[in-house]
Amino acid sequence: MGVVLKQSIQNTAVTYLGFFFGAINTLFLYTKILPDEYYGLVTFILASGAILMPLMAFGVHNTMVKYYSNHPDSEKDGFFTLMLLIPLLGIIPVTLVGLIWYEPIGDWVSQVNPMVKDYLWYVFFVGLAMGYFEVFYSWSKVHFKSVFGNFMKEVFARVGVSLLLLLFYFDVITLDIFFKCLVGLYLLRTIIIKIYAFSLRMPKLDFKFPPYTKEILSYSFLIILGGSAALILLEIDKVMLNQFISIENVAYYGVSVYIATVIIVPSRAMHQITYPLTAELLNTKNEIGLDKLYKKTSLTLFIASGILFVLIILNLNDLYLLLPENYRHGFTIVFLIGLAKVMDSLLGNINSILYNSQYYKTVLIFGVCLAALTISLNYLLIPKLGLEGAALASFVSIFIFNLVKLIFVKIKFGILPFTSATFKVFATLILLAVLFDLLQFQFHPIVNIGLKSFLIVVMYVGILYRFNLSEDVSGILSKWLKKNTP
Repeated sequence: MGVVLKQSIQNTAVTYLGFFFGAINTLFLYTKILPDEYYGLVTFILASGAILMPLMAFGVHNTMVKYYSNHPDSEKDGFFTLMLLIPLLGIIPVTLVGLIWYEPIGDWVSQVNPMVKDYLWYVFFVGLAMGYFEVFYSWSKVHFKSVFGNFMKEVFARVGVSLLLLLFYFDVITLDIFFKCLVGLYLLRTIIIKIYAFSLRMPKLDFKFPPYTKEILSYSFLIILGGSAALILLEIDKVMLNQFISIENVAYYGVSVYIATVIIVPSRAMHQITYPLTAELLNTKNEIGLDKLYKKTSLTLFIASGILFVLIILNLNDLYLLLPENYRHGFTIVFLIGLAKVMDSLLGNINSILYNSQYYKTVLIFGVCLAALTISLNYLLIPKLGLEGAALASFVSIFIFNLVKLIFVKIKFGILPFTSATFKVFATLILLAVLFDLLQFQFHPIVNIGLKSFLIVVMYVGILYRFNLSEDVSGILSKWLKKNTP
C-alpha cells in the first residue's frame, strides 16, 4: 500500500488544486462573467464531449492498462501502435455521421434551445481531444507515472478556462473566440500529454501486432459499452436537461453537481494508481492482496468522502449566500448527487477489479442496462420534477448499479469491502452531522464556513486517531505528530 498511498497523496494534492480552480470557475467566474445561457451551453458541450469520449478512445485507455503487463519488451511497440490506431474505429464513423446527418441531429438537439445547433462540432472536437488524452495518459499510468497526467487532466484545463474567462471579462476576446479557445485548450492538453508519455518510453511504429489482437479488439469494443455506461450515469442528466427546459437551467444544475462532485476527488486521485495495481494483482492471481487492497481503498475513501459530504451539507446554506440568486436553489440536488458519490467511494477499487477481471463482459451488460434505466428515468422525472428529477434519476441509477457490482464481486470473488471500521466511521459521521447541524454561527458566510469546517475536521481527525480506525490515516498522523513535536 506504500506505493498506492504515496502517489495517491500526490494525486490528491494535484486533484484538489484542480478542483480549487474549478470551484473558482464554477462558483464565481462563470456565474458572474458568462450569461447564464452560455454557461449552460459550456456545461452541455463538456458533458456531451465526455459521453462521446469512450467511443472516440474506443476503450483503449482501459485496454492498455489491462494488457500492457502481459507483453514482453519486444512486443510493446507493436502493442502501442495498435493502441494508437484502434480509436480510428470510433472516430471515423462518428465523423461520417456528423458530416452526413448534421442537420437532422442539430434540429433534434436544439428543439428547446436553438443556440445549441451551432456548437455541435465543438462537442465532436472536445470528445476527440478527451479520447486521445486518455490514451496517452494510460501510457504514462502503465509506467506508474500518473501525477503529471493527473495535473494535466485536473489543473491545466481549469487554469486555462480561468484565463479565458478573464480575457472575455476584460473584452480582450469575444464570446465566439472564447468558445473556440475552450476547444483549443482541450486539444493542446492532449498534445502536451502525448509529449510527456513519449518521454517516458518512446515507442516506435511497429505494425507487427500482438498475436491475440482479436481478443484485444473484442475487449476494447466491449469496454466502450462499459465506459459509455459509466459516463451516461454521470453526465447524461446535463445533456438531457437541454431537451426539456431552457439551457440556463443546465448551468444552475451544473453548479450544484459540481459542489457535490468534490466528494469524489480522493477516489479519482487514488484510482490513477490502484487501477494498474489491481490489474497486476488479478494477472498474478494474488487473491489475498486483492482482498486487502479492496478493503483498504474502501475504508480510506469512505473516511475522506464521508467527511467531505458532511462538510458540504452543513456549510451549503452559507456557500449559497456567496452565489448569485439564480444558483441558490440546489440543496436537494447536492444532497442526492453527494450521497451517490459517497456510495461510489465506499466501494473502493471495485471498478478496477471488475474491468480487469474475466467477468468484465457481464459487468458491461449490467452497465448498459443501467445506462438505459438512467435515460428512461430522466425522460420520466425531468418533465415532472425538473432539476430535482434529474438528480433523483442519477441517484437511483447509481445506487442500483453499485448494489449490483457489490453483490457480483461478492459472488465471484468472495470478498466485501466493509470492515468493522467502516461502521465506526459511519457512526462518527452521523454524530458529527447531528452535532454541528445544531451549531450555527452568525458571522460572514466565509467565516462561518471556515470556523465550522475547522471544528468538524479537528474532532473527526481526533476520533480517527484516538480509536485507530485506519492504519493509513493513523500512520500519516503519527508521522506528522512526530515531526511537529518538540
